[in-house]
Amino acid sequence: MNALAISAVSLVLAVAVTAFCLKAIVRSVLLLVVVWFSIAVFYLVQGAEFAGFAQALVYGGAVSMVVLFAVLLTQRVKESAKAEALSRARAASAVVAGAAVALTLIVCILRTPLDPAVGGKPSLPVRRIGDLLLGSYAPALLVLGALLTAALLGAVVVASPSLPDNDTEDPS
Repeated sequence: MNALAISAVSLVLAVAVTAFCLKAIVRSVLLLVVVWFSIAVFYLVQGAEFAGFAQALVYGGAVSMVVLFAVLLTQRVKESAKAEALSRARAASAVVAGAAVALTLIVCILRTPLDPAVGGKPSLPVRRIGDLLLGSYAPALLVLGALLTAALLGAVVVASPSLPDNDTEDPS
């Protein structure tokens, strides 16, 4: 696949994420996961294997699960008419800001000379990086995983609605 085609697909999917943002938040999050994986594919096509695998594991896996849990554990409040007007004003502001960012990026891209020469093979292959990371740092990585799992379980407990305690009945 061409890197330009992958970039175009990623951009279209990112725009779809923002289109679904207020209507179907779970679909928006799932599309965001697809965007993160498409960025990982872009890295892989460009020859940056470590960045591609890190993108897929960190954003496609871990961050997407945290975002999905955050969306599912929070309750949405119905918007009033005043909040809807504020939402429209925010949408207009977002369009203006997006246009400004797009214009800035276009100007920067057009003024930047691109060197078509691609570098040679990386000096440190992905397998060696994996061996280095999981060699002496494996225990720390496992402890960090357990800590993050405990934090996620704590967030679920804190976010869950409290149930009334029926065990304490009045004997009289």
